[in-house]
Amino acid sequence: MAESIAEFFLEHFRARRHQRACRQRRGYRMESFTYGEILDLATGFARMLEARGIIKGERVMLWGENSAQWIASFFGCVLAGVIVVPIDDASAADFAVRVSRQVEARLLVASRRHLHECSVAGFPIATVTLEHLAEAVSPEPGTPTKVALSREDTLQVVFTSGTTAEPKGVVITHGNVLANIAPLEREIHRYLKYERWVHPLRFLNLLPLSHVFGQFLSMFLPPLLGATVIFQEELKPSEVMNTIRRERVSVLVSVPRVLQSLKQKIERDLEDRDEMDAFRRRLKSSEGHHFLRRWWTFRGIRRQFGWKFWAFISGGAALDSETEEFWGRLGYAAIQGYGLTIILSAWARDRSARYCPGAK
Repeated sequence: MAESIAEFFLEHFRARRHQRACRQRRGYRMESFTYGEILDLATGFARMLEARGIIKGERVMLWGENSAQWIASFFGCVLAGVIVVPIDDASAADFAVRVSRQVEARLLVASRRHLHECSVAGFPIATVTLEHLAEAVSPEPGTPTKVALSREDTLQVVFTSGTTAEPKGVVITHGNVLANIAPLEREIHRYLKYERWVHPLRFLNLLPLSHVFGQFLSMFLPPLLGATVIFQEELKPSEVMNTIRRERVSVLVSVPRVLQSLKQKIERDLEDRDEMDAFRRRLKSSEGHHFLRRWWTFRGIRRQFGWKFWAFISGGAALDSETEEFWGRLGYAAIQGYGLTIILSAWARDRSARYCPGAK
């Protein structure tokens, strides 16, 4: 078992070097990154931090939309022993400025949009543009100086947006995250021989990487499976369904609100076709049926998502029982991951006061 997230990253991203790690929209097209490309980008970013004199224990802020570049920046910091301070993409510039001052950040890696906001707000530190990360990293080959890391070292400080004068942060160590990875890794090894029948697994992740749960489902779980993560900003139900079908997605990772809006879209479409009453009767009679029978009963709806899609993972808040039951009756797995973030944050709280004056 790895003793740090740096070891975890190098082990699994090297092993999956030639497999596709993620896909994301760039303009009018989709672009792909392999695990090896993210590994190389992260390594180059770690060398860049070293060249700038940013050392173990210092802080780098990450602020932008989900992307391969965000993941590479995160793991580049990890390789250098630098503490990551992720900022929610929806946060305001003044909030980011307050966080930077509180943690005494050395560098901000942010999207073009946020860097423009920062220039207006008078951001006090050096910056790197997230979209141009490949051009900014060190071009020289080689590996960065290896940094000694343990489970006790701080991995990241996660802040929640708020209107109070002092942002509230939670310190998360390498050990906190590894403790959550370990049981997943043990269980996954038992089922990898079956995974080849559905390989590659594809996750459509609509949760922000600035949140712990979004990180787990995009950065820590997929490498264990050689899975591909797809990022998109659009939350419109029809666009989400189109992406799931077009990209042959297996699992949707989102907040409960997205599952509810997808449910409402299906119901609206049925109402428009005057099929709602018949659907309700089928839905009620499907209770207790084998999931394969439910798949066949509701094949018209399943066709809209594509035949490879089979599960929702909901995080960020509790999923209401009505929505959970609705998707279960259609033959989908609806998995709640709300507790994972809460547990991890609770484990980290006793360390928070040692680093963040505003931690709670």
